[in-house]
Amino acid sequence: MATSAINPLDSARKQLRAAAAILKIEPKVLAVLSEPKNELTDDIPVKMDDGSTQNFNSLRVQHNDALGPFKGGIRFGPGVSLDEVKALAMWMTWKTSLAGLPFGGAKGGVICDPKKFSKGELERLSRGYVQQFVEHLGPGKDIPAPDMYTNAQVMAWMLDEYEKLTGHHAPAAFTGKPVELGGIGARESATGYGGFVAVQQVSKLLKLKPKSTAVAIQGFGNVGHNAAQFLFDAGYKIVALSDSQGAIYNKKGLNPAAAMTCKLEKGKIAECYYRGSVVNGSKSGVISNDELLELDVDILIPAALENQITAKNANSIKAKVVVELANGPTTPEADKILQQKKTTVVPDVLANAGGVVASYFEWVQNNYGYYWTDDEVHDKLSKLVTAAFAKAVAESGEHNVDIRTGAYLLALSKVARAIELRGGI
Repeated sequence: MATSAINPLDSARKQLRAAAAILKIEPKVLAVLSEPKNELTDDIPVKMDDGSTQNFNSLRVQHNDALGPFKGGIRFGPGVSLDEVKALAMWMTWKTSLAGLPFGGAKGGVICDPKKFSKGELERLSRGYVQQFVEHLGPGKDIPAPDMYTNAQVMAWMLDEYEKLTGHHAPAAFTGKPVELGGIGARESATGYGGFVAVQQVSKLLKLKPKSTAVAIQGFGNVGHNAAQFLFDAGYKIVALSDSQGAIYNKKGLNPAAAMTCKLEKGKIAECYYRGSVVNGSKSGVISNDELLELDVDILIPAALENQITAKNANSIKAKVVVELANGPTTPEADKILQQKKTTVVPDVLANAGGVVASYFEWVQNNYGYYWTDDEVHDKLSKLVTAAFAKAVAESGEHNVDIRTGAYLLALSKVARAIELRGGI
């Protein structure tokens, strides 16, 4: 499951320009939205367990805060790049605007291989990130959250370091925290749950019945696994699942819970083909991630990396619906091909907004000191995603464009109007 050489920032800017042209956004406003407001970079010196000190390049890109404080995750990984982080920050601006949240967009990253770090090294790296950027963070400035290869424990270390440096408790400075530190239990499953709600809505729109709807999911991490489980429990037929090392397919259906148990035992999901409790039937087997994308299914869910559906393979996509749980999995060139094929695409800024919606709920509860149950969080999240879906579909119909463009028109118009009202450009 490798990304291509396509620059995600180029894709993000093409999407922005397409929507801006329809809205006739003023050039000076478009110029503001095309670049981040702040682009922060620094090296984090980390003392390693062997006594040496290594420097790791760290990034925090703050795209726009016209609607509220910056919001966005922090990812650790060897493939992290400035352009990737800038694209993700821009997408977060549209995501929060579309969902009706009082946030702007940001993203952070550290170029490293966290799989090679000990727990102590990971903690020192996490604290170092806050030490570098503390003056730019805070509940009313910029609120980070977990992302790829970061989690609640990393947020706990970051929050603790932030509070030590600022000298006061500030649980709303970070979201995606452990429950004991002001986090909410539903946060971990929120992106997957939001994707599930999006699938429900597009199923209603296209009159798809769960029991006869075959779903293939690329990516079986936190997001893909939770989405698969919610869909399975609702009666959808999960026929294919994958991780970075391969995929399994069974036309009769797979059990996500059993697949995850097997993956944890075996180390990779491809090994689970040989487990009768996970995969069973004559029309089953181990396939590649590329083959998963091209399966003849009703719904395809890319839930892994960007640039998975490109001009090279878009014509081979057979799914009636693509629901983007990854950020930027479909390039603009592929989008045009899918539109010509009349493939319905539920875009990432809508389909995977569940995570930032739950982060917003966590931030609100931290500020108020009053906490909701997980069921209340899911109910509120479902209502927000459902409303955003309905508005995006209505906007796309009004302008005779695809759902992605409809979503962008809504999100961009709100941010642009806020910029104009603030003046000073």
